[in-house]
Amino acid sequence: MNIGVHRSLAALRMTSFVAPLAGSCAFAYSVALQAMSPSKSIVIRELASFDDLKQVEGVEREVWESADVDVLPLAVIIALKEAGNLWIGAFDGAHLIGFAFGFLGLHHGRPNLHSHMLAVRAAYRDTDVGYKLKMAQRELVAATRVHGIRLDEITWTFDPLQSRNAHLNFAKLGVISETYKPDFYGPETTSSLHRNSTDRLWVRWPIASRRVEDRLRGKENRTVMLDALSTVLPLVQFNGEGKPVRTSLEEAEIRQRIAIEIPTDIGALEKKDPAVARDWRQATRWAFVEAIKRGFFVAEFCRMVRGQQGPGAYILEKGSVGEYVPEMTK
Repeated sequence: MNIGVHRSLAALRMTSFVAPLAGSCAFAYSVALQAMSPSKSIVIRELASFDDLKQVEGVEREVWESADVDVLPLAVIIALKEAGNLWIGAFDGAHLIGFAFGFLGLHHGRPNLHSHMLAVRAAYRDTDVGYKLKMAQRELVAATRVHGIRLDEITWTFDPLQSRNAHLNFAKLGVISETYKPDFYGPETTSSLHRNSTDRLWVRWPIASRRVEDRLRGKENRTVMLDALSTVLPLVQFNGEGKPVRTSLEEAEIRQRIAIEIPTDIGALEKKDPAVARDWRQATRWAFVEAIKRGFFVAEFCRMVRGQQGPGAYILEKGSVGEYVPEMTK
């Protein structure tokens, strides 16, 4: 995938507090998608007009299959944009095919961007649009200042049973997580993706760190991770029938590194065997909560087979995030 970057201003977002996160710079990525006709391209840019913003609801409905009560109203979308929050869209012509939405947040008293939503229409999910939206988000946030403080971290949440998202977040982007939130949005929502609870990992993306720079340059650590998985204790692992089995918490607690295995495709499993899918939710919830309580954090995710999907395992390390990623001690 080749990207050309076009800017109308030489400098990005040297803003102070209450200056908007969005709208201070016009920019666009022209993304040539290998999975499509060579004559087609996707443009990634900030949502600017009413016509741009009114397409957000349609993408939400397609991606999450939610009822009206769980879809962000157009009036709120417009207000959030005008208040300075960051809306980045991926366009196929004039058609919005994906977006990333974030707002200003605080972590340990430092300002950051919380990326609340990332959505890509189904027909475009194998074209790396989600990754490119995160790259555009990172570029804009890195150039933002709040009261002279540089924003150097983006946070978001995702369902830890979604292996595709886990691979994107940990293997390709380089996030870290030290927080697991059971039923983050309640026991369920009207979305078809939220019927098996709404547990989330809260992840931190230290956008200026060596770890992230290495991941974005494609420096792969999969071989190291597979070697690690051959020796670590899985706190939750597959049995011969594809069901989760819990191992000894006491034995895991004395180790420096543990693992938590997850299924290949939790969405397909929820349709085929909802009871087993619920077992995976309960088992992994127990494992994450108990491990984090005992001083572990989520450091990596590794697919056990190569390809777009595949069963995978999280690797959790004992200690502080700052020891693992020095830039996160600031």
